[in-house]
Amino acid sequence: MVFKTLGSQNIFSGKTFQLQVDSVQAPNGLIMKIEIVKHPDAVTILPIDHQNIWFVRQYRHAAGLELLELPAGTLEPAEEPILCAHREIREEIGMSAREMKHIGGFYLAPGYSSEYLHAFLATGLESAPLPGDADEFIQVETIPIEKAIQMAERGQFNDGKTLATLMLARLFIVDQ
Repeated sequence: MVFKTLGSQNIFSGKTFQLQVDSVQAPNGLIMKIEIVKHPDAVTILPIDHQNIWFVRQYRHAAGLELLELPAGTLEPAEEPILCAHREIREEIGMSAREMKHIGGFYLAPGYSSEYLHAFLATGLESAPLPGDADEFIQVETIPIEKAIQMAERGQFNDGKTLATLMLARLFIVDQ
């Protein structure tokens, strides 16, 4: 199938994303207006220490509640995903990883967003905190691996990147 972009218009630029409207011609000739949230790529990290997975609990205003999530963050311009992952776990959980393994990736919401998340498994954790972002209020929690997988299976995580990363990591973490 061939879709042809006929034009793009940036209608909003904010701190974290841009909103763009594309005029697109479908294979059948239909011309559509498609709204796209342009967002930089990001990382999500599953940090394991012994038999525990490290999570962060933080308020998410769009959801209107605190969510329990895996550490994650947005890539800086020209930043490599693995370097972002190393920086983010130090900022969010105060730990560095001796090993950071790329285990996959996925689009956050490809129906309307350009954001692609790179998923990493972090092991060999050691204390190495970096200052966090001033606008993030994070509580760090650890959960045993088996319990975290059961929570995912029971629908107890409301965060898509956490669910997707836990499922990608299952083959790597069941023998931890």
